[in-house]
Amino acid sequence: MLDFTNITIGFAVTGSFCTFDDAFRQARSLVQLGAKLIPVMSETAYYTDTRFGGAKERADELSEICGAEIIRTIADAEPLGPGKVLDVLLVCPCTGNTMAKLANSITDTPVTMAVKSHIRNNRPAVLSIATNDALAGSAKNMGALMNLRNYFFVPLRQDDSANKPASLVSDFMRIPETVEHALRGTQLQPVIFS
Repeated sequence: MLDFTNITIGFAVTGSFCTFDDAFRQARSLVQLGAKLIPVMSETAYYTDTRFGGAKERADELSEICGAEIIRTIADAEPLGPGKVLDVLLVCPCTGNTMAKLANSITDTPVTMAVKSHIRNNRPAVLSIATNDALAGSAKNMGALMNLRNYFFVPLRQDDSANKPASLVSDFMRIPETVEHALRGTQLQPVIFS
């Protein structure tokens, strides 16, 4: 049984709305395993109403799970690094858009700022990818991040190879063990599975 007692995890959410239920379920699991979660949301994730739920309801749900107010501005995300607040930062879900920004050092959302601020302390960032173009336009960005120190990936699979052949989604159930590996500086294998 994993034990995250005394571990502080940044739980950063971007706009793959169809995976919010799976992501939030894992947030609950991490809390049950003893972790302290600090929630961060991109503006898109925080303010957008979708068929998967209203923005306010989803933000309130995440805040309740974490027992903390959501960091939702770039200015509020920046101190995470200098304060060495987090042991590990999990981006869950991590869209192809966010992955592209991280791969190209673009810092224009609370989530990308949280990652940039955290990574500079030589601490791990775990990406739980959910994107329809992971094996197409986003492949180069995923490859770039896999070659950078301190980025780790939750194992991925094709979610609908017949209808969305370029789509990859992380196995959200493997988040706790991926985080445990990342805290030790190792990538959980295999990264891509069927």
